[in-house]
Amino acid sequence: MARLGYARVSLTDQKTDLQIRELEAAGCERIYKDQGISGTRVSRPELDRMLDRLGPGDEVVVWKLDRLGRNTRHLLELLDDFKSQGIKFRSLRDGIATDPASEVGGAMAQAMVTIISAFAQLERDQLSERTKAGMAIAAASGRKAGRREVTTEHEKVKRAHELKARGLKPADIGKIIGASRATVYRYLSMEP
Repeated sequence: MARLGYARVSLTDQKTDLQIRELEAAGCERIYKDQGISGTRVSRPELDRMLDRLGPGDEVVVWKLDRLGRNTRHLLELLDDFKSQGIKFRSLRDGIATDPASEVGGAMAQAMVTIISAFAQLERDQLSERTKAGMAIAAASGRKAGRREVTTEHEKVKRAHELKARGLKPADIGKIIGASRATVYRYLSMEP
């Protein structure tokens, strides 16, 4: 019987550190983490590895329910599979456990899982709708939708190269120019 943790962030420049610390504090023996992968995707490399590893009596622990998934149907199918295979589930921040022996398990936990997962999907769907509406408005007004194109002539790109030439590290450059480390690496990969 193993306690396995799962952490996920949607963007490559986001960090799983907080999730990992709390999963370790919860006693997870092994933590699987997907970096830069949307929770709407059914198949994710580390999630798939964890699912292949699970067996009866094991427990899956996540920081929040939406880390496991943002698609209500898929999330509920996963939890049903866990239940049918005798696998326990716990969401630390949501205070949910599907183990009937725990103080937060049982029927109420199942109802809360359904409600929280529905809200996670609603949030995702609303974000998608707002993005599409913004793109349609931009197109109708003749503007280009999405991020502005950044070229080697951009002020921050030039400044990043100057600071790198002085020997600064990307993390320090990011603090100075107000950009993430991933953005700094992208700027530095552009030939001046």
